[in-house]
Order: sequence, then structure tokens, then C-alpha cells
Amino acid sequence: MKRHADAQAREPTDRVAAKAPERDRPPQRVALTYELVPAGTAGAGPVHHPLLALLDAVRAGGSISAAAARLDMSYRHAWGELRRWEQVLGRELIHWGKGRHAALAPFGEKLLWAEKRAQARLAPQIEGLRMELERAFADAFDDRVDVLSMCASHDEALPRLRELALAEQLHLDLTFASSTAALDALDAGRAMLAGFHVIDGAVRGSPSARAWRARLKPGRHKLIGFAERSQGLMLAPGNPLALGSLADLLRPGLRVAGRAAGTGTRVLLDELAQRAGLALPARWALVEPSHAACAQAVASGAADAAFGLEAAARAAGLGFVAIARERYFLVALKSALDEPAMRRLIALLGSAAWAQALAALPGYRATEPGAVLALTKVLPWWSYPRPR
Repeated sequence: MKRHADAQAREPTDRVAAKAPERDRPPQRVALTYELVPAGTAGAGPVHHPLLALLDAVRAGGSISAAAARLDMSYRHAWGELRRWEQVLGRELIHWGKGRHAALAPFGEKLLWAEKRAQARLAPQIEGLRMELERAFADAFDDRVDVLSMCASHDEALPRLRELALAEQLHLDLTFASSTAALDALDAGRAMLAGFHVIDGAVRGSPSARAWRARLKPGRHKLIGFAERSQGLMLAPGNPLALGSLADLLRPGLRVAGRAAGTGTRVLLDELAQRAGLALPARWALVEPSHAACAQAVASGAADAAFGLEAAARAAGLGFVAIARERYFLVALKSALDEPAMRRLIALLGSAAWAQALAALPGYRATEPGAVLALTKVLPWWSYPRPR
């Protein structure tokens, strides 16, 4: 008690005024953080900020010393924090009374009012966010739950695989990127699986071989069968422009929505164009980030045609002309195949549930799903002399 009384006696009765606020100073921003505490530990509130807790304690106790004791901190620390925040905010937080007393300045009162108002309005959302975080961390502590990171080229079936996996307590941390970026992420250790697609019959020196051969290493990478799918022309319902082939995309004045360089679909399109002896533009006037976006461009009238997945075209109510079937593969490091999460995913891909999910998607079918395949047996881009 004597220590607190001495501290109260040392409370300054005058001090240098905080720096006057600038009228054009932008509003303060809010950054949310959270903390993990042992089960059964009382939390500090739905959303806690130490400055607001300190101001509340000053108002309740009437002095810096009482506030420090209430929050189990030293008087020096409490006083220093108030001064520091006044400098940060450019406003006065505390009115110092004579002797022992301290009171909140009008701005300090407004800060407390603003937080209590926000807490009251956002309490349900804040509690929902807290519970969602608790559920996520509960999974992290549950030995029955596995997590598998995947970076993959855009595909309509992957979200369905994620739903099936979630029911089996396997969480697929899925990120969509171009096929080249996905394979780069795998080799850089940013993902355990990559997804890319390629047409059968692509020979050495073809656009497909040039795009993928350098990124796939026999003996280091393994292919996992995922699906076979159909790509072609996405068209307005009824095909009013009578488009029926890849060459029709070169029709003068035709507005085409396409994918960017580096995507698997652009590689496929270049492969098909080379086989047909066509010279397609290096870049379409309208470049979209996904098959669904290409379909919506046609559906909205922003484009006359696009090249993409049949499933995306059908989902948007468009017409479709099939041009090619291709294989979609998942790629893993050979050394990761025995990881528990990887084994569970391979088993799921080989299940009847996955075959049924694919059958429900237009243009898809199961082709060796879940089979672990050697690069040299599937892709004709490597040849090694046989030992004598």
C-alpha cells in the first residue's frame, strides 16, 4: 500500500501538452490480432486492445497507480504507455488532476465509447470469428486430421475433391495458379502437390514439351491420375456465329476471351494450333483469369467466343464445341508419396465417391484416378538408352 501511495504522490500535476493534431492527418487504421491461451483460461474480451483496457482502468480507479494495480503492471509502464499513445495518436488522453487524481480527457472518453459501440454492434461476428479460429486450431491439435497443400491450374473438379476430402478429415489447402506457377511452387517447397494438364500425343519439341519438360524430372517427380476433361469453344447459346473449329477464332472482328501465357490452357491452345498449322495471336484482346471468367465474358456479351472447359461453358448456359480431350495430373515429389496425407488423398482419388463426383461434371471422366504414374511411361518427352 505504501508503494502505491508513494507512486500516487509522484504523479505529475503538469506536463508537456501532446502534439496538436494535424487537421489533414488520416484516420487511424485498425489491425486485428489474436492470442492463444490454455483451455479454461479467462480471455480479455472479444476483441482486446491494451490502450483501451488502460483507459478503462484509469476511469474506474481515478489514478494511474490504481489502473496499474488493476492491470498488474508497474506504474512507470502504465504512465509511459499513456504518454506513448498520446504521441502516436496526436491527442490528449488524460487530464491530470491535483494530487492523486487523473481523469480521461474528452478524446479518451470518445475512444472508450467508440470501442464499446463497435463491440456491441460486432459481437456476433466477433464471436463467430473466434469460434472459427478455435475450430481451425482444434483441427491442428487433432491427430486424425491431415493437411495437404496444393497449388494447381484452375479446374472445375478440384473444389469437389476438396469437399470430399474435408468429409474424410483431410484438409486440402488449395491455391489456384497457372500450371507453370504451380509446378514452380512444388519445386520451391511452397506446396506438396501441383496440378497441370496436358494433351496426349504431345511429342518432343512441341509447345507442351517445351512448357513442361524442364519442370518435370524423372526420378524426382511422380504423376498421380486425377481426371480427363474436354476443352473447346465456348459460344453464345445456339452458336449464332456458326463457329465450329479452332481456325474460326481467327475470323476478322471476332472478339475472343483467352487465358494468359503460362497457363496450361494457353499451352494446349498453342499445341493444337501448331498441329493445325495455325498462327494464333500471342495475346488475346481480352485475357481472363479462369475458365469460369472466360465463360462469363461470353455470357455477358463482352466476348463472342472463348476457349475453355466444357463444364464451365455448361454452367454458364453457353453452347460448346469440343476440340480436345486432355489429361489433368497431380504432381508430387517421389519422396512425399509415403506421407500419411498423401496416401489418404491417393486412396480418395481411387474411390467410387470420386468417380461419381467426376461423372456429374460435363466433359469429365475418370482415367486412372489415384494411380501413381512414372513420367517416362506417360509423357513421351524423355528417352534413355536401354542398358546392353
